[in-house]
Amino acid sequence: MTDHQRPTPPFTLPDARLLLELRDLAERVAREVGALVRSMREEAVEVAATKSSATDVVTRADLAAEARVAELLRLARPDDGLLGEEGARTAGSSGITWVVDPIDGTVNYLYGRREYAVSVAAVLGDPADVEAWRPIAGCVHAPELGTTYRAAAGLGAELDGRRLVMGEPPELAGTLLGTGFSYDAGVRAEQGDLVARLLPRIRDLRRAGAGALDLCDVAAGRLDAHLERGLNPWDVAAAELVVREAGGVVHHYPLGVDGRRVTMAARAPLDAALAEAAGLSRGV
Repeated sequence: MTDHQRPTPPFTLPDARLLLELRDLAERVAREVGALVRSMREEAVEVAATKSSATDVVTRADLAAEARVAELLRLARPDDGLLGEEGARTAGSSGITWVVDPIDGTVNYLYGRREYAVSVAAVLGDPADVEAWRPIAGCVHAPELGTTYRAAAGLGAELDGRRLVMGEPPELAGTLLGTGFSYDAGVRAEQGDLVARLLPRIRDLRRAGAGALDLCDVAAGRLDAHLERGLNPWDVAAAELVVREAGGVVHHYPLGVDGRRVTMAARAPLDAALAEAAGLSRGV
């Protein structure tokens, strides 16, 4: 165990049959909701509210999509809990909670860019604490990219039906790194400082604007690693499982007094080299 992690609580996994059922349900829900939000954008995108700043929008599609996710999951598994980005929060009695992001990459969606996705995951443990849960099934579906990632705990990860197995990582100097930035100016400045430590030591940097897709792209070899401060549980629940099941590792490092963590996805030993270069191995 590294110095930045608390011990993971022990969990008893459901049997393989149920895990595959949960994975397939996550995919069905993500695909249906993906079709919904795509059709809504073709009609018109309307701003319904703002979040942390004027540039962080919530569209009517976000709200409609989360409502549809909740409805579909409630019909299929009424005893499960739900945690959604747009405010859905219900407790369940089954021990399983669904953690969902109805549109990961809302600003991309608003601006007509294709890099957005629906993320649906089933987790055990506290759904709001990435160090006190275990994702067990999930799907990240990007309707306009035509890509679908899915995974089940201990049963592997797939991209469009193809098994994902991460290859050996490059050295730090050859690393193509993904990252993301907050809509809060103060947080963004801290994120910039973190990335600045790494830029002189890596191959290059990419920023797509959808954290779940970036993490999944690490599993698919489209990025060598992803490092970002301030990702939320709904951003990482399904994608973290995809990375782990493809042979990678995901760490959540504490940074600052606000409790926000730096999430890193990579394959060992690149994760250790990145952590040292960014000053994260010392809990900075």
